[in-house]
This record gives sequence, structure tokens and C-alpha cells, in this order.
Amino acid sequence: MKTRSRTLFAAIALAAVTTLGLSACAGEDAAPAEGGSKGGTLNIDFATYNPLSLIIKDKGWLEEDLKSQGVSVNWIQSAGSNKANEGLRAGALDVGSTAGAAALLNRANGSQIKAITIANKPEWAALIVGKDSTITSVAELKGKKIAATKGTDPYFFLLQSLAEAGLSPEDVTIENLQHADGWSALQGGSVDAWAGLDPIMGGALENGAKFLYRNVDFSSYDVVAATESFIQKRPDIAQTVVNAYADARAWALKNPEETATILAKTASLDDAVATSVITDRTNFDVDPVPGDAQAKVLRVIGPVFVETGDVAGQSQVDDALKSLFEPSFAKAAKTTNRS
Repeated sequence: MKTRSRTLFAAIALAAVTTLGLSACAGEDAAPAEGGSKGGTLNIDFATYNPLSLIIKDKGWLEEDLKSQGVSVNWIQSAGSNKANEGLRAGALDVGSTAGAAALLNRANGSQIKAITIANKPEWAALIVGKDSTITSVAELKGKKIAATKGTDPYFFLLQSLAEAGLSPEDVTIENLQHADGWSALQGGSVDAWAGLDPIMGGALENGAKFLYRNVDFSSYDVVAATESFIQKRPDIAQTVVNAYADARAWALKNPEETATILAKTASLDDAVATSVITDRTNFDVDPVPGDAQAKVLRVIGPVFVETGDVAGQSQVDDALKSLFEPSFAKAAKTTNRS
């Protein structure tokens, strides 16, 4: 199917500078509340594109930390940022793993979510072609079929790549398929290229697929988002989640091989593929406090939402960017020497 565009797609390179702000309900100087929450369930996702979530789940840290409060932990797998955002919008998730661009799109369309910590700065998206493909540049995709999952970083990676090559979405046919289905479509020959996502992309490369185009600057970070209602009602539990992420980051930096093993087990990958994902295309050594670094990327991506008709107007994007980040939890995060 054709993805809509309103002819001014070149605006991606001229994105307006937006003043970064914080929400009125939980400002930069606000301190997360201490203690108090008892009982109930924390609904949180894990995703193969967010290895820190896999570590936390594998180690059982949240279950351990919340046991004294009588809070149970319900883990739900997200197949992509679009699925995580669906869960957050529906209230099925309190906390979800999503690309920064997907979180901004979600908030611009009315979803009351906040980015509470940054998981990593990955090179998790790229344009991929089959092993026998003769396509060697993005410009050669004109008139071709490309698989991508709308509302995710690979989709926004594709749009930015097309714009850089002087193409718009109207110059190609974008098949809206979930990540794994996109890889299957490329294997089956029903599409000419795929906007891939790790770790599925790592498995594709291991099976002969080739990079067509890479650009880590098009990545919008791996963010951990929470619903505003959860943050307001259970800020201590939100802080516990962010603390666990801080522990997972420290553990992953010290134990890259074991991190790859956990990824391989969860994603059913060969150890070598999982290792390449962790060591070659994942960067955990980033500032976990959401703010300027993510906003810089999102100011470029935001106008694309309007160009493609995914958001009604730029003012919605600007307002969403001003209120997307809640840095207080990451600023207050405490780590422990977990093993």
C-alpha cells in the first residue's frame, strides 16, 4: 500500500527547533515519592530489541525488589514499538519499551505517556536487501516494494533514508508488516527491501541478507516509557523500575557475553548473532536521563509525522516533544552491586 505524503517531505532537513520542556505534573525538580505503594500488579514489557529488559526479567530483580510491598510483576512481550505503544494506550502496560520516535508519535496523537529512562542508543535499524539483490543504493528503491512496521524506528529510518536520497514515500510502496513478517517477505521475494530491526536483522544477516544502508544518527534511542497515570499513582514503583534499569545497564557493561547469551536464549538466536547485536550495534554507555540528546533527534523526525499524515499538525508534535520526557526518576536512580 502507498504511504501518504504531502509533498513537502524535504522539511525533514529543516525541522523547527523546539524548546524542550517538562510536564506540569512532574517537573524536572520533582522528586519521586518514596514508599507507600502496596499490592497490585506491575504490568511491564520485555522486548528482544531492549536487552536490558531481558536482563531484568531473567534475573528476577523486580520480583525481588517489590516482594516486600506485595506487588506482583506481569511480564508481557512486545514485538515492536508499535505493540508496546498499543499496550500503553490501552492500559495493558504500565511500562513499555519503545523507540523515542514511536513514543513521540504516540504522545502527539494523545497517548498520555512519559519517557522515564533511556535504555540504549542502538544501531537497531537499517535497510536490508536479499543476498541476490542487485540494488546498491537507496535511490534505486524508487518504484520498489519495501517492508516496514509503521510506528517504529525502522519505519522512521526508512522515511529519513528516502528523504536523504531525494525520494518521498510516494516514490515507493511501503508494505506495513510486523518486523518478523517483513523479514519473511524479503526472504519470499514479495518485497525488494526491508527496514529491519535487531535482533531479527542480525539473524537475517547471518542468513545471507545484506545491508543496503546504515546510519546510526537516524536512530531515536531505546526509551522506557510509562503511562502518566502509573507515574502519578505509583511513583515509588516507577522509581524501582528505573533503578532496576540502572542495575541492568551496569551489569550489561560488565558482562557483554552473558548479556548476549540472555538475548540468544530469549530471541532463539545463534550465540554469534546475539554477540554481534550486543557488541557491534548496541550502546548501553549513554546518559540514562531523557532530555536534550533525544530531543535533538526527534526534532528532525517530528515533521515527518506531519508529512506522512500520521499527525494532523506540527503544533501537536511540538507540544508532545515539550512534555514527553520525565527525567526525575533517572536522575534519582540508585544502583546496587547485583550479580
